[in-house]
Amino acid sequence: MQPVTIYTTAWCPYCSAAKSLLKQKGVSFQEIDVERIQGARATMVGKSGGRTSVPQIFVGATHVGGCDDLYALDRAGKLDPLLKDTADA
Repeated sequence: MQPVTIYTTAWCPYCSAAKSLLKQKGVSFQEIDVERIQGARATMVGKSGGRTSVPQIFVGATHVGGCDDLYALDRAGKLDPLLKDTADA
């Protein structure tokens, strides 16, 4: 299983929805609160190609995007294979 990292804030409903989908799938993830961890927002922006909104979700080295992107990937049947792919690990 690929490692999953999600950059969030405590009050973001999209962050909660993204985490909910990951939990439904039984996926463990590292959550990084960009308001509580110094420098986390700058790291997120750098890794995501300049995106400043939360959540920003990474599966292994792959930048998935935000909540809508995560759900779209799941609807297209591409999330599970991405999570299980070990080629990039």
